[in-house]
Amino acid sequence: MKKICIFVVLLFVVFMACKNSKKEVFEESEDYFDTIRKITIHAMPEDLLEDKSDSIRSFYKMFENHEIWVDRENREDLISQIEKTKNEGLNPEDYNINKIFQLELRKDSLQLEEQLAYDILLTQTYEKLCNHYYRGKFNPDEVYNNWDLFDKKLSVAKLLKESIDTKKIAPSIKGLLPTHPVYFSLKEALVEIDKLPNSKFDSIDKNLKIKFNDNLDVVKEIKKRLSYWKDLNPQDTLYTSKYDAKMLDAVKKFQSRHGLFADGVIGIGTIRALNCNKETRKGQILANLERWRWFSRNLGEKYILINLPDYELDYIVNKDTVAKHKIVCGRPQRMTPILSSKLSNFVFNPTWTVPPTIIKEDLSVEATANRNYFSRNRITIYKGTNTVVSPYEWNPEKAESYRYVQTPGYDNSLGVVKFNFPNHHSVYLHDTNHRDYFVYKYRALSSGCVRVQYPVVLAKMILEGQDNGRWKSIETIRKERAAKEAKLKQNKNYRPAKLTAEELEAKQKFLAEEKDEIDEIIAKKETYYIKVKQPIYIHQLYWTSWLDKKGLQFRDDIYNLDKTLYDKLGS
Repeated sequence: MKKICIFVVLLFVVFMACKNSKKEVFEESEDYFDTIRKITIHAMPEDLLEDKSDSIRSFYKMFENHEIWVDRENREDLISQIEKTKNEGLNPEDYNINKIFQLELRKDSLQLEEQLAYDILLTQTYEKLCNHYYRGKFNPDEVYNNWDLFDKKLSVAKLLKESIDTKKIAPSIKGLLPTHPVYFSLKEALVEIDKLPNSKFDSIDKNLKIKFNDNLDVVKEIKKRLSYWKDLNPQDTLYTSKYDAKMLDAVKKFQSRHGLFADGVIGIGTIRALNCNKETRKGQILANLERWRWFSRNLGEKYILINLPDYELDYIVNKDTVAKHKIVCGRPQRMTPILSSKLSNFVFNPTWTVPPTIIKEDLSVEATANRNYFSRNRITIYKGTNTVVSPYEWNPEKAESYRYVQTPGYDNSLGVVKFNFPNHHSVYLHDTNHRDYFVYKYRALSSGCVRVQYPVVLAKMILEGQDNGRWKSIETIRKERAAKEAKLKQNKNYRPAKLTAEELEAKQKFLAEEKDEIDEIIAKKETYYIKVKQPIYIHQLYWTSWLDKKGLQFRDDIYNLDKTLYDKLGS
C-alpha cells in the first residue's frame, strides 16, 4: 500500500511538471538604444505583464518584451482614432480617452514604471478597439437568441505588428469597419439626428383617427412634430387645428419614411411613430450600427439580402440590385432567426412536413375539433417511417408522435418552390398559399420561415446564373463565345462580328426553354430538386433604421431587439 501511495505521488509530481512546462516562459529582456531614432527602448518587466491577458502577453513577446508605443506618431494616431469612435456610434470613454490623453500630456515626466504601464494601456486599448470595430462591442449570442451568423476571425497580433512597424495605426483600425452601404447610411443618419434639438414629446392618444379636413386641437401638436422631423416646412403652415392640404402632404411623407401606408389617415401606427422622440430614434440608430458590425463584411458576389423589419428581399449581383421581392417573416411569438448561409438547392413542388411547433399549437387543436382538417389540407398522417394512419385512427393525445406530410400543389403551405440552405433552425425561403398577405404593410405573420412574393421569378433569375448540367448559365455562354473569338483573333484576317440574328435567336431560345422547362416541372406537380452549384449566399438580417434620399427611415422593431441592445450599449 505504501508503494502505491508513493507511486501516485510521483505521478502527480510528473504531471504537474509537464503541465508547468507547457506554460510560456517569460524571457527577460534588456533596455537598448535605438541609434536611428536616438531613443532608449525599455524592456517590459514580467511583474507588469503577469496579470495581463494571454493575448497582451503574446503581443509583447512579438516585440521581444519591449515597449511598443515608442513613436509619438503611433500614439497620436491611436488617440485620434479613439476620439473618432463617436462617429461609429461608440463612446470614446469606453476606450480610456481621458486617461490616455492626460498620460500623453505628461509622458516625458512619467516615472519609468508609469511609462511602461501607459504602454500596456495603449496596447489593451488598441486590441479592444480593433475587436469592437470588426466584431462589435458585444457577442450577439450574449444579447439575443436565434442568431446564426458566419464567424468573423481577426488576428490583432499581425495587425498590431504591421501597423506599428509601418506607422499606419489609423488605416489598420479604420479598415476593420463594415463597408456595406447600409452601415454608411446609418452613420449619416447619426449625424442628421444629432442636428435636431433635444425633444420630449407628450404622448398623443393612440385611439384617435384623424383625417384630412378634420378640425381638432391635437392637430396643432401633430403639425409641430411634423415640422420637428422636417416633413412639414414651418413656413408652409399655420399651427392651427385644421388638417389642411400642406399637412396632408407632410403626413404622407412621414408615413412613407416609417414604412406605413402613405394614405394621410392618422391612425394608431402613425401616432405611435409620432410619439417617438429624438432619444428613442437615436438609440435605434446606435443599436443598428452595432448589429451591422456583427454581420459579415463581405456578403458575397451574389447574395440574397433580407431585411426582416422592412419585409423586403433584394437579390444582389456584383453590388447591383437586380431584383426586389416582398416577404412575410415570422410573427413575434415565432421569430424568424437572423442568419447567414448559402443556398444549396431549389425544391419545386415540395411536400410539407408539419414542424413540431405547428403540430403542438395549431394542428392538434384544429384536428381534434374536426378530423376533416386532414383531408381539407391534403395532409397524410404517418406512424413510424411509412405506415399511413387514418384520420379516424389518429390519437390526439399522441399528436406529437406522428409525422404529418402535405402533398405538393399550388395550395401547399410551401407553395410551388422552396429555397433550401443549411442552418440550425430548420428554416428556409418558400412560396406560400397565403399570397394575399403581401398586400399588408405589417407582414410578421409566418411561423418562422420567410415567404417570398413571386418566388418562381426569383428562382429562374438565380438559375440563369448557374451551371447545372442542363442549365448552362448565360455567363458560361458568354465565356465560351469570348474564348472562340479570342482564338479567331489569332488569324490576321479576323474581323470582329456583331451578334448574328441566329446567335441572338439562339440566346433568346435558351432563356425561353429554360423558363418553360421550370414551368413544365411545376405543372407536373411532382417534387423536383435542382442543386445550386455556384455560390449564392443568403443573409436574413435585421435593421430598423437608415438614411436615404427621402430622409431618415425607421421601421417597427417587430421583435423588440433595438431597446434590448441599446440598453446594453449604454450600460
